[in-house]
Amino acid sequence: MNDTPYANLTPDLVLDAVSACGLWPDGRLLALNSYENRVWQVGLERSEPEPATPVIAKFYRPGRWTDAAIVEEHHFARELADAELPVVAPLAFEGRTLLHHEGFRYALTARHGGRAPELEASDQLQWLGRLIARMHVVGARTPFAHRGRLDRETMVEQPMRAVLDASLLPMSLHTNYRAAATRLGGAIDARLAAIGPVRQLRLHGDCHPGNVLWTEAGPHFVDLDDACSGPAVQDLWMLANDERALDALLEGYRQFRDFDDGELALIPVLRAMRQLHYAGWIAARWHDPAFPAAFPFAAESRWWEQHVADLHELSDELE
Repeated sequence: MNDTPYANLTPDLVLDAVSACGLWPDGRLLALNSYENRVWQVGLERSEPEPATPVIAKFYRPGRWTDAAIVEEHHFARELADAELPVVAPLAFEGRTLLHHEGFRYALTARHGGRAPELEASDQLQWLGRLIARMHVVGARTPFAHRGRLDRETMVEQPMRAVLDASLLPMSLHTNYRAAATRLGGAIDARLAAIGPVRQLRLHGDCHPGNVLWTEAGPHFVDLDDACSGPAVQDLWMLANDERALDALLEGYRQFRDFDDGELALIPVLRAMRQLHYAGWIAARWHDPAFPAAFPFAAESRWWEQHVADLHELSDELE
C-alpha cells in the first residue's frame, strides 16, 4: 500500500475534480480537519442573485474501502435522508455518487455548517436520542453486505498487529505492549461471552460530538465513513459524558425505538476497543505525512508507556 497516498492530490486536482462534475469552482479552497481521508471546502461561482453554496469534496483514502463498500455507505446516507433524518448525503452526478478523477475516488456533498452540541443540556441529548433511534429504525431494515463489523478482529486484532509491525512502538516496549494488549483482548472476550449475542444493525459507527453539528434548526449528522454493523449502543455511548447524559439520550431514544438495557454492559468493552484501535490507527498511518504533524506525541516513548498502562487499567475494569 502507498505510504503517501495523497502526494499527488494538489489543489489544482481538487478543483479539476469538482469541475468534472459540471460545477464551476471559483478557486477558493479550504482544507478541513480530516486525517483518514482528505476533505476540502470548494467555493463555487456566484449564482445570481445569491452566492453559490460551496460544496465539500471528500477524497477517499486509497485501499481502505472497496467501491462497493463506499457506494453502500452512500446508499445508507440517502436512505436516512429520504426518511427525513438530518443526515448529509452525497450529491449524485448522472446517477453516481462515487466519482473518479486522476486515480482518486471522491464524493461531493453540499456544505452544512453548525456548531458543536451542548452535551450538558438534557433537551439536546434527548433530541439526539430521538434522532439516533429513528436512524436505527432505518438501519435495522436490512443488513450491510459490504461494510465492516464492529468486532474483535477489526477493533483488537488488526490494531494490535499494526502497532507491533510499525516502527513507531519503541523496541523496549514490544513485550510489555503485547502482554497488555493480549490481556485486554482476553478480558474483552470474557465480557462478550458473558453478555451473549446482541442484535446487529446498520450504524453511523462513529457518532461522537465532532460528527454532530447544531444549527438553529437543530442537529444534523455528518461523516458516515465508519458506518458499520454493530450494536445500537455504539451510536450512543460516545455522546454521553456521564450516567445522567446517557439517561437523557436513552429517554429520547425510547420514544421511537426499544433499547435493550443489556447492551449497556458493552460500553466498557467498546471504550476499551476504541482505545486499542486508536493507537493501531496512528501506527498504521504513521508514514502518511499528516499523522506525525497531527499526533507528534505518538513518537514519544512516554506516550506508549502510558498507553500500556491504560490497557492494563482497562483490563482491570473488565475483569
